[in-house]
Amino acid sequence: MTLDEWIGSIGVALLLLGFFANAFGYLPTETRRYHGLNAIGAALACLASFQIGFFPFVVLEGVWGLVALAALARLPRHHHTHRPA
Repeated sequence: MTLDEWIGSIGVALLLLGFFANAFGYLPTETRRYHGLNAIGAALACLASFQIGFFPFVVLEGVWGLVALAALARLPRHHHTHRPA
């Protein structure tokens, strides 16, 4: 497997991890972790797509990453959850 394929595969794995974790109730969408997985995964997939010259996915993943970053910026920096003792 080439470096480009590794980068793209890791990016896609992160995107899918966030998707599945959300779909099955393990990771709410309004969390830094969810948007972080999307931002990092999309950035890696975008980079790999650029490196192999597949520009439709450069656009797709670039927009996905920017939206995830914008969502991260909107979340409060410190989110405390109350956990009963």
